Amino acid sequence: MRTFTPKTDEIERQWHLVDAEGLVLGRMCTEVARILRGKHKPIFATHMDTGDHVVIVNASKVVLTRGKAEVEMVHDYSGYPGGLRSETYGSLLRRKPEDAIRRTVRGMLPKGPLGRQMIKKLQVHAGPTHDHQAQKPTKLDLPGARAR
Repeated sequence: MRTFTPKTDEIERQWHLVDAEGLVLGRMCTEVARILRGKHKPIFATHMDTGDHVVIVNASKVVLTRGKAEVEMVHDYSGYPGGLRSETYGSLLRRKPEDAIRRTVRGMLPKGPLGRQMIKKLQVHAGPTHDHQAQKPTKLDLPGARAR
């Protein structure tokens, strides 16, 4: 039996809309990463980008569970001595909610050129409006990501 590899013209990309209001950050991001990779499709191949586009709205209303907002840290290192900057996830969510979600999803994607290609299909907006009405995104419901 031969291994199936999809051709680039066989890959059909769809647009999905996720409303992040009241969703748990980690649970939502795992589902978004799965869609960006294309694991929900029967033509999935680990070495190719077969995923769909995802638009996330209301990013500022995402929640963290069990006090992780004050405990979990985000680190940025410039590469220079003394260039390590750290802050809590809660302060990053208040300051730049788009970056917090993008950073979380990016950590769940493959590293290297393939992951960089996949993260370009993610658009995150802090408010309820987005600029992708022309693509007619289908609303994606993530019942497992709701805060209990």
